[in-house]
Amino acid sequence: MGTQRFTPEFKEEAVRQITEHGYSVVDVSELLGVSAHSLYKWLRSIKPDNSGYQAQDLLDARTEILRLKALLKRTEEERDILKKAAVDTEND
Repeated sequence: MGTQRFTPEFKEEAVRQITEHGYSVVDVSELLGVSAHSLYKWLRSIKPDNSGYQAQDLLDARTEILRLKALLKRTEEERDILKKAAVDTEND
C-alpha cells in the first residue's frame, strides 16, 4: 500500500477550514480522514509567513485586554459604590 496523495487544492481547502472557518485541526482531521500531523505540515507550508501580522495581532489583543481590565475594574468600583449607597439608604 502506498502513501495517499492529496491535490494542492484539497490541501488548501483543508487549511482554509482551519484558518478561515475556525475549525480545529482535530475536527478537520477526522472530517477529511487526514492525519493531524499532515494538516500541521500543510498549515506551515501553505500558510504564508505573516509573523508581522501576528505580532500586530498580539499587540492589539494585549491592548484590548488591558482596556477591558481597566473597564472591569471601574465597573466593579461603581458596583461597590452603589452597593454601599444601597446599604446606607436601608439603614436610614
